Amino acid sequence: MSGHRILVVEDNSLNLKLVRDVLIASGFEVVAAGSGEEAVSLAAGRPPDLVLMDLQLPGIDGYEALRLLRQNPGLGDVPVIAVTAFAMKEDRERTSREGFDGYIAKPISVPALTSQIGEFLSRGRTRVR
Repeated sequence: MSGHRILVVEDNSLNLKLVRDVLIASGFEVVAAGSGEEAVSLAAGRPPDLVLMDLQLPGIDGYEALRLLRQNPGLGDVPVIAVTAFAMKEDRERTSREGFDGYIAKPISVPALTSQIGEFLSRGRTRVR
């Protein structure tokens, strides 16, 4: 699991610090983006192994950022996981329908985060568009 490059897209500095600290302590390389536009640019420059994408972002939201990532052929195999406080069944269904490869609810469970990331990395993309 160690050594994988994770792009964390989160505009809340406290949430970003928590996720970044947990992932770095687990041996991941972490790249942070505070907006959807920044995430698309960073991913295109050097593709990550996995993207954790907040849905509510300044500028374009997580859904639009996902659409832009999927348009880049070099990012087709990169799993993108929705991270959101929206935890209703309908919200999970929408993230799946919109093309996300997984879902992590906020508040994030620190003990479960690295195992969830490991599962997403081993599973890879759940759908091909």
